[in-house]
Amino acid sequence: MHELVLAGGTPFSVQLNLLTPLFDGIANGAAYGLLGLGLVLLYKSNGIFNFAQGEFAMIAAIVTYVFDSGTGVLPNLPFFVAALLGVVAGVLVALITERLVIRPMFNRAKVILVVGTVGVALLLIGVEGLLPYPKTEQLPDIGTVLGVRPYVAKVDQIPIADQDVAKIVMLVVLAIAAYVFFRYTRTGTAILAVSQDSTAARVVGISVERISAISWGIAGLLGGVAGILLAVPPQGTLTPGAFTGSTLIVAFAAAVLGGMTSLPGAFVGGMGLGLIEAFANADAAFVPGLRSVANGQAELAVFVVLILVLLVRPRGLLGQES
Repeated sequence: MHELVLAGGTPFSVQLNLLTPLFDGIANGAAYGLLGLGLVLLYKSNGIFNFAQGEFAMIAAIVTYVFDSGTGVLPNLPFFVAALLGVVAGVLVALITERLVIRPMFNRAKVILVVGTVGVALLLIGVEGLLPYPKTEQLPDIGTVLGVRPYVAKVDQIPIADQDVAKIVMLVVLAIAAYVFFRYTRTGTAILAVSQDSTAARVVGISVERISAISWGIAGLLGGVAGILLAVPPQGTLTPGAFTGSTLIVAFAAAVLGGMTSLPGAFVGGMGLGLIEAFANADAAFVPGLRSVANGQAELAVFVVLILVLLVRPRGLLGQES
């Protein structure tokens, strides 16, 4: 800590070490962006908010854990093999959701589909609670898996964790891949066409059912990768519903902030909210208004910024007009 001397000459202690909240904010923002990508994808393809996205992530994390640790009669597999099975499980759950819940109601009002995803989330949370595995366990971080030190480097004596770097790299890779997919592939273009007018898309020969299944499968893939990266120490946990009750809510806010029609918006919105939370927690004592809030400074800061952005630019920072 240092001192900042104001114009009046009075010393004022501040959080001069900007690196800690900066690193924390980027890492948390990457987590929000990972889930946000899946949310934006399904909004672009089906025009709905998917409240089950957090449970796609949790299912993938649980499957990874039980195969990595050899729970019960299951074999003890190498971590990356277990992680692959976890991602496959996330994709399968998403495909089953699309086939049994979304497709039969595809032509119903969008609000009906949204309520359907809420029901799926509640069902999956209940199933997770019945599964015979330790509910408070965590997955090993990438440093532990690879048998290396838990940080890539230190900047001003502050470690940059391997897991945080993995989150950021994966978010960037998936965001670029999703952008290229929608911009340059026929399937990506078909998904956008179905989202605009499914009847017209069907008339020109696009299989709406096939496109819907592909969209949900990709969302399950994104959720699975996110779950495996997030269910690690210190905050991560395999508790049923943990991602839906915490991370998914902020991921929704991040997607709305960045623009629900923009895949890069999920990246920008996630990073933005992660940094806002981190700096609000670190510097709340020095910000008028936040100073008097005993708890929830980060939540209040996120709320204020989100409301201001939506009042000025309702479609989000990078979103396009519908």
